[in-house]
Amino acid sequence: MAEGIVIYGKAGCPFTDKALSAYGKSAAYFDVQSDAEKLQEMLKLSGGVRKVPVIVDGGKVTVGYGGT
Repeated sequence: MAEGIVIYGKAGCPFTDKALSAYGKSAAYFDVQSDAEKLQEMLKLSGGVRKVPVIVDGGKVTVGYGGT
């Protein structure tokens, strides 16, 4: 896996927007609604959880941001 922060999310999601604002340009962003390959990648990382955003920071995977 590449170094750095990766955010898997979807356009129009307020939690995805908050995560993108918090991480800024330091994060790579993938919209899983428009990229089926990235959706599958996200599902592997999240253990099948279909909740965005999924944030990958080094070896740490976080599902969700600023919510429950």
